[in-house]
Amino acid sequence: MVPSLGWQELVLILLIVVIIFGAGKLPEIGGALGRGIREFRQATREENNAPAETEPIAQETVKKDA
Repeated sequence: MVPSLGWQELVLILLIVVIIFGAGKLPEIGGALGRGIREFRQATREENNAPAETEPIAQETVKKDA
């Protein structure tokens, strides 16, 4: 059984982070964490789409007004 974190535990963790890094560094840490998550998601999407890129791509026909 996996224990879940309650609000008390989350507040304690946040308090420890503020003590260690200071309140001024929290936006930088959050931004770095967000960029890391975004890059991870992009890398997993690219990995999933890699075999599809080797398949031929259907091209649309473009009608020109003459």
